[in-house]
Amino acid sequence: MMRHRHDTPLGRILLAHGWVTPEALARAQSRQWGVDVIDPVASPPDPRLIDAVGAAHCLTHNILPWRRMGNITWVATCDPERFGDLIRMLPAEFGTIRMLICSEKQIHAAILAIRRTELIRMAEVCVPATESCRTRKHRMLGGVYLLAASMVILGFCLLPVAMLRTLVAIAAIGLIAQAGLKLVCFVTALWTSWKDRRCRKTLIDEEAGAMEMAVPLPVISVLVPLFQESDVAEQLVARLLRLRYPRELTDIVMVVETGDEVTKDALAVADLPHWIRVIEVPDGPIRTKPRALNYALGFCRGEVIGIWDAEDQPDPDQLHRIARHFSFAPPELGCLQGVLDYYNPQTNRLARCFTIEYAVWFRVLLPAFARLGFAIPLGGTTCFFRREALEDVGAWDAWNVTEDADLGIRLARHGWRTEVVATTTEEEANCRPLAWIRQRSRWLKGYAMTWEVNMRSPRRLWRDLGPWRFCAFQVQFLFMLTQYLLAPVIWGFWLLSMGISYPLREALQNTFGAVTLSVLLGILIGSGVLDVAVGIFAVRRRKHRHLLPWVPMMQLYFPLGYVAAWKAFYEMLKCPFYWDKTAHGIFAATTPQNVPMTPPDTVLLPVMGQIGKSEQAEAVGVITGRNGEAANSAIHLPRAG
Repeated sequence: MMRHRHDTPLGRILLAHGWVTPEALARAQSRQWGVDVIDPVASPPDPRLIDAVGAAHCLTHNILPWRRMGNITWVATCDPERFGDLIRMLPAEFGTIRMLICSEKQIHAAILAIRRTELIRMAEVCVPATESCRTRKHRMLGGVYLLAASMVILGFCLLPVAMLRTLVAIAAIGLIAQAGLKLVCFVTALWTSWKDRRCRKTLIDEEAGAMEMAVPLPVISVLVPLFQESDVAEQLVARLLRLRYPRELTDIVMVVETGDEVTKDALAVADLPHWIRVIEVPDGPIRTKPRALNYALGFCRGEVIGIWDAEDQPDPDQLHRIARHFSFAPPELGCLQGVLDYYNPQTNRLARCFTIEYAVWFRVLLPAFARLGFAIPLGGTTCFFRREALEDVGAWDAWNVTEDADLGIRLARHGWRTEVVATTTEEEANCRPLAWIRQRSRWLKGYAMTWEVNMRSPRRLWRDLGPWRFCAFQVQFLFMLTQYLLAPVIWGFWLLSMGISYPLREALQNTFGAVTLSVLLGILIGSGVLDVAVGIFAVRRRKHRHLLPWVPMMQLYFPLGYVAAWKAFYEMLKCPFYWDKTAHGIFAATTPQNVPMTPPDTVLLPVMGQIGKSEQAEAVGVITGRNGEAANSAIHLPRAG
């Protein structure tokens, strides 16, 4: 019944639930289909046949062009039930194609033994050069930045009044633009909230969810990049076991670097089920998260690709929500962004402010961006893509340190839409000041690099995004960066409004008239009031209501971003591709992690637990037809042997 409902090969179901070993399954498939089992590691395939198909294509579809004898090409697979569909994608010059059987692990090992270097190079350059940071002219841009900084310093020395006016003008324009965009998003969020209550959206969603149960669910592959995660691996596996999605449709890919012995040792002692795999990424000229994701993408089985971080704690029904949303969405919907939240907001003041900031971003701004049709800078986790969309834009830019925001812009430029889906992933708040600054500096550096890449041809960007989205892009990236870099100018006006004496007070009063100062102070105060209003709206729900008194304190939280911004500026000159990793596993999750949940779709089969050889033989009999009617559950294609 499970096999027919999910259109999933019977062998994959048995493997996913641990009811049979890969070796026993291969022997059973060999008897069922009347073909031979091979060991492609002991008998290597012909590299020319793999090149004719493409190593990445072979990995994705789990096929291995093995040998050519006369007019017959022998192709190994671990999925014989779909071999008829697979051979239609092979080159016509292969002639008559015959099937062989081997395990998925053997296919991967054989291809990697021959084309590992090619695959890792593809992972580094899969994004077109015109859209990638790898073609960034570091020396030229570094010279431009140093020249700009020198001109500012020289300007203050020679023409201090003119330079002060210029910086104040830039800061004011950025402040007005940022406040204007936030106001539009806030009004959109208020209108959406009122409309949802008026239409009783919750009841409608529940009724729609009942109808969606009949929709066939897709295989979902989730990439989990890990690096130096000794304290997280065991907890992560426990959290993944809480997922309610059918195991045979769940494909979790743990992505680790070849030299990361810490993480590999931690995973080696973890009891990983068959639906959780470990993929090692070979060393190369750079070591970044997007490079690892690109490499692991070829090993994914799913038509929907997702990302979780090492410390993530997703909703148990998250994959169900993603599958249903994609099932009823138009084909141009390429990405779903989930909501990120923190499970340790009570740790300290920094954690509380970080939680408020995330609530504003993921519960107010991003949903409004989606409704207004703007390009969405994605979060680095809980993003789910149609595989077609991801491959269309070249996946992730291996050279960008904020690959998520960059990918969101490229999706919009290629005509794919992004929506925010109501499913939450909790993660650990980075609540140590130095670690926070390192993380935020990487984000700001990546935003700057993303703006640089997309502004190589402003006219083309205008054409791809349209006027409104182009302007919103400038506010989201350029003006956000100027607000951080010119934060002291903003602080000066705050101090001026409170009557506090400081070195530049007289300069501001002498440079600007009373009317101009009043207007600037009014804009600044209005922006602050808007920030408080949006923050209160974002944390108004019961879960975060305890954070309401902390919302006005956010004005004391953002100055840390000034330090991070100038650190990012330095790294743009010195080490633009350096990945300043955030440590995880510092604070334990407060949500129970030790309650394994059996997917509701699996109760239709007997619970077999840890089965021995005799029980494995019985399960193999289901495939070979030795258990009576059970063999009728398999779909038989014409034999290829």
